[in-house]
Parts: sequence; C-alpha cells; structure tokens
Amino acid sequence: MATEVTVPVLGESITEATLGEWLKQPGDPVAVDEPIASLETDKVSVEVPSPVAGVMGQHAVAVGDTVQVGAMLATIDSGDGAAAAPAPATAKAPEPAATATPSAPAKDESGAGYGDQPGAGTSDSPAALSPSVRRAVLEHGVDPGTVKGTGRDGRITKEDVTAAASSKPAPAPAAAPAPAAAPAAASGRGEERVRMTRLRQTIAKRLKEAQNTAAMLTTFNDVDMTAVIEARAKYKDLFEKKHGVRLGFMGFFVKAATMALCDIPSVNASIDGDDIVYHDYADISVAVSSPGGLVVPVIRDADQMSVATIEKTIGDFGKRAKEGALKMDEMKGGTFTISNGGVFGSLMSTPIINPPQSAVLGLHRIEERPVVVNGQIVIRPMMYLALSYDHRLIDGREAVTFLVALKNAIEDPTRILIDL
Repeated sequence: MATEVTVPVLGESITEATLGEWLKQPGDPVAVDEPIASLETDKVSVEVPSPVAGVMGQHAVAVGDTVQVGAMLATIDSGDGAAAAPAPATAKAPEPAATATPSAPAKDESGAGYGDQPGAGTSDSPAALSPSVRRAVLEHGVDPGTVKGTGRDGRITKEDVTAAASSKPAPAPAAAPAPAAAPAAASGRGEERVRMTRLRQTIAKRLKEAQNTAAMLTTFNDVDMTAVIEARAKYKDLFEKKHGVRLGFMGFFVKAATMALCDIPSVNASIDGDDIVYHDYADISVAVSSPGGLVVPVIRDADQMSVATIEKTIGDFGKRAKEGALKMDEMKGGTFTISNGGVFGSLMSTPIINPPQSAVLGLHRIEERPVVVNGQIVIRPMMYLALSYDHRLIDGREAVTFLVALKNAIEDPTRILIDL
C-alpha cells in the first residue's frame, strides 16, 4: 500500500516552502518518523518525517521546487514486502563505498556556508544523512562509511563525526600533491552559481524593506568593559558550576537593555499604520548564526529573567540554530533586537532594524584603547555601541538617553542588581 507524504503545516502565515534536499532516494528503506526530505521556509529548515515504515517510492517534486502546504512530496510503500525491509542502519551496509562522497551534498553545502551540526542519518549511508550531518562530514573531511553512529537506529550525530575527525591521524603525505594541482587552479577563472535559499531571500527582502520604509538613523557611544570583565573573571567558575552555563557578556547587555527600555519606552515600541504600539514587556530578539544565514530567535519576557536564565536561553538558541532545530514560534515577535558583531571582530557597524521593531542595538569587539579617567590617560577595554532606530518614532534625545542608560549599567553592574 502506498502512503502519500505531504508538506506539513509550517507555521502561522507560512503557506509554502522550497524543497532543499531529498534525504531518501527511491527504493531506500524508511523507518517511522525518519526524515526523508528537508524543506526551506522563510525562517528555518524543516525535516519531513515519514508517517509509516516501508520503502521510499517516487519523488513527486524536485530539489529547488516550491511546494504548498498539503502538497504531495512522495509516496512510501508500506505493503507486506516493504514491512519486511531491514532497518535503515543495516540496509545500506553493502554500499558505503559507492556513496562515500556524493557530489550533490557538496553543492548543497556551498549554498549553506556553515557546518558542525548534529543531525540524523545512518552510519553507513551518506545519501541518507541529514543536511546538518552532511555539513559536518564535509567540513571535517570524514568518510561517513567509516563512522559508527551512536544515535537512534545507528544514525550518525555531530559528536560521532567530531570524534572520528579528532581520532584521524594528520595526513602529512596527503599535502604533497597540492602543489601539482595549483597550476591548474591558477590558470582558470571559475565561477559557481548557487540559488539563494528561501531564508536568504527573505532576509534580503525584509532588510531592503526596512531601509525603504523606516527613517533609519544610527547613533554611537562607547562603554568601558572593565567592571563586567572583572566580574566575569571573578565569578565565571562559580556561575558555571551553579547554573551549568558559561557566564558571557550577552547576559549583562540583555539585562541592561531591558532596564533602559523601561526608561525609554519608545525604543521598545513599534509603528502600526498611524498608531504607535507601546509594550509593557521586553521580548529581546538576539541574532545568531544558522546554516542558512542569520536568524533572530526571541527571548520572551527578558525583563523578568535573571542573567543566568538569559545566558541559558541564548546558549540553547545558539546550539539549536546550528542544528537547524529552532521552531517557528521562537522567531516570531520581538520588541527590540541585539546583534553582536563583535564575535566576528567587527569594530563598528550600523545595524539594520528588524521590522516591525523600531530599534536595534549593535555590539562590537572589545579592544584596549587609551581613555582619560580623572584627568589621567589610562588603557581600558572599550567597546563601541551602535543604536539604529526609526526616526519617525524615536527622537535623537531618546536614542542617546537609551545608550547612556545602557552604558551606565554596564560600567557599574551593581545598577543591574538594584534595578537603578
């Protein structure tokens, strides 16, 4: 009996997606709930599970096609013959060499641009690996046929790939042939055309709309990070032991931002037609990297959280963003955004507003600079802050006041404790 696999409900207001990758080919054995395809939506990648156990039938759509919610993707033969098929972890055992380094995933990987995520697959069937595990395999140069999967049904996880890569001896002789290939590479001027992912298309569209709609302006300030760095160095071990998460800088900045938003409510507001919508809560969007680009999950009610809870939430977002496991609802809403370009080495930037929000805070790298303190020139770890805002709603005085309030809280973290 053939069972149809259809495009699942993808979330509120999302009616279509792009087929990013087939994880199962016709004739492959499939277990219940095993991913058979990967869909790219406007916000995240979604793996489509098989509703039944059986054998993969024919694909109804091709990679790159746009599909509507409810449309048929493929069929699964769940008849008597299919039910007797062995589990995916052993069905592919005779053919690891034939599919050890498929060319299709390499092309997909160039489009994704990131790696090092856990995912689902089988220990000896690279064609059945999830996109995230394929990226890890390609990044580390590991033959998936030699990796023993420790996941469910013998599937390969990120930890399996990382462990295999770390145990692999350094290939000193393999580096020798490289010079021979250099003349061929130098003589050519190659190009590669890769289709934008749906997520990247949406990012481009929304950012351009923000520039066209909002009266954007950016104001700057700098902050002395001495007090926060000292507090972090003093308490990081105790903090991690008690809360199970590392103490970073984002927890301080998110908490300080929520305090400043309470003082300057227009920075936490949004424009809806001819109305201004003020929020008595602070849902902070934090920009994190994912395989498909930058995504912005939301810390709900961040103003009610402790620094420890904020750090745990951000850490969880970062981990699941790399795995492609963030949920749609986690990226909806948000009243204010914080983007930390400093982790990539940015000295200064003018971030773009994330509509319908009216402001975004950009953090940058910390570097030692000479500053004057009490009439003396001293060296301090300084960071530039940038607040881009919609001048239709936020005046310059309010933007500057917000940054000063944030600066005061970071330079004297005691203010965060006593809510001053």
